[in-house]
Amino acid sequence: MPHRSGPHPQPMPHHGQHHGRPPQRHPSPSHHRQPVAAMPGGYAIVHAGKQVRIGPVLFWIVVGSVVLLALWTVATATYFAFRDDVLTRLIARQAEMQYAYEDRIAELRAKVDRTTSRQLLDQEQFDQKLEQVMRRQSLLESRTNALGTLPDVGITGSIGKPARQAPATDFGSSSIPKPSPISDTVIFVAPPDREARLESRTPNRIAAGPTQLAKNAGVDNVITKLQRSLDQIESRQVAVLNVVEESFESRARRMRGVLSDLGLNVAQMEAATPRGGIGGPFVPVKTPSSNSASFEKQLYRINISRAQVERLNRTLALVPYRKPVVGEVEFSSGFGVRTDPFLGRPAMHTGLDFRGSMGDPVRATAQGKVVGAGWSGGYGRMVEIDHGNGLTTRYGHLSAINVKVGDVIKIGQIVGAVGSTGRSTGPHLHYETRIDGEPVDPQKFLRAGVRLGGAG
Repeated sequence: MPHRSGPHPQPMPHHGQHHGRPPQRHPSPSHHRQPVAAMPGGYAIVHAGKQVRIGPVLFWIVVGSVVLLALWTVATATYFAFRDDVLTRLIARQAEMQYAYEDRIAELRAKVDRTTSRQLLDQEQFDQKLEQVMRRQSLLESRTNALGTLPDVGITGSIGKPARQAPATDFGSSSIPKPSPISDTVIFVAPPDREARLESRTPNRIAAGPTQLAKNAGVDNVITKLQRSLDQIESRQVAVLNVVEESFESRARRMRGVLSDLGLNVAQMEAATPRGGIGGPFVPVKTPSSNSASFEKQLYRINISRAQVERLNRTLALVPYRKPVVGEVEFSSGFGVRTDPFLGRPAMHTGLDFRGSMGDPVRATAQGKVVGAGWSGGYGRMVEIDHGNGLTTRYGHLSAINVKVGDVIKIGQIVGAVGSTGRSTGPHLHYETRIDGEPVDPQKFLRAGVRLGGAG
C-alpha cells in the first residue's frame, strides 16, 4: 500500500526546562514536499499534496526524448552556425572528384587512342609487308616463267648437273647435253587468319580484339618466314641464270673452237647455212635499260647466247663429225700412206676403213644432198653427199644403195649397207671427208664430235 512519504507532525512534549522559551515552529505540510519520490515498482510525482505515479519504462522514455531533443537542438544550432563552411567544403570536394574523374576519363581516352593508333599502324605495316611479299611472289613467278622458256631449265626455275650424254654416235639426237631440272616448287600460302581478314577487309579496323596483337605477331612471323623462303627461291634462280649463261657461253666457245680447228670459216658457214621455212614480222628485242634489274640483264645476255648456240647448231648440222656406223669404232685401215693390199706398194689411202658385217647399215654423218649414187671404179658402189661450204663425204664398197641423186639427206639417215664391192678384200666401209675436193683425215672430224659430245 502506498503511503505518504512526507513527514507527519508529532505532538511536542512539554518539559519544565522549556518553560519561559517561545515554542518552536514547524513548517506546515504545504511548504514541505518532494516532487519525485522513488517508490517500489515505479516513480511518483508529488505536488500540492497530490502524487502522480509513473512506471520506469515511461520515465526513461521521457528522459531519452528530452536528451534526444537536446542533442537535436545542439546539432541544429551547430548546423546553422557552420552551414556555409560545410557546404563550401562539400562543393569543393565534389568539384575535386569531378575533376579527377574527368582527368581519368581523358587519360583512358588518350590511352585508347594510342592503342588504336598503334593497332592501325601495325595493321598498315602488316599490309605493306604482305603487299611486298605478294609483289615479290608475282615477280618470282614471272621470272620462273621466263626461265621455263629456256631449253635447259624446267618450269620450277631450277637446274641440276648436266646429264652425261651418250657419245655422239646416236644419229637424230642432239650432240649438246642438257642439264636435267630438279622438281622444287614453292607455293605462296597466306596465313589462314590473315587470308580471312584480307577477304573480308573493311575500312573500319579499329575494333580489334584483345588477341589481335598476338595474331599480328604470329602473322609477322609467318611473313618473315615467307620472305626467307622467297630469298632462297631468288638465290636459286640467280644460280640457275649463272649456270645457264655459263653453259651457253661454254657451248658457243667450244663450237667455234671446233669449227676453227677443222679449218672451216665460221662466218662463211653460218651465212651459208640453209634456214628452211622461217619468217614473220620483225619485232625488235627490248634491250634492258640501265635501271633494269640484274635478272633482266642477265636473261637478255642468255637469250643472245642461246640464239648464237642455235645458229651454231644449225651450222654444225652440216659438219660430218659423227660416225657412219653404229657401235664401237674399229678401224681396219687409217688415213694416209699405207701398203696397197693388192699391189703391195706404198699408196695413199684417202679415207678410213670401218670394219663391219655384210649388210650393216651405213648412215649419213651430216645433213646434205646426194650428188652421187652408183658404181664408181675402185669404190665399187658409192654414195657421195654434198654438205655445203665445200664439205663432202663418200661412202664406198657398199653392198646396196638406198638413196638416189638429188635426195636431201638428214643426219643419221641410212644411205646404204656395208659390202665388199670394188677394190676390197672383205666387208667393210670406206669413208672419206673432203674439203673443196681434197681429202682430209676423217678422224679430225670424229675427234671434234667427241669434243662436242662432252660440251656442257
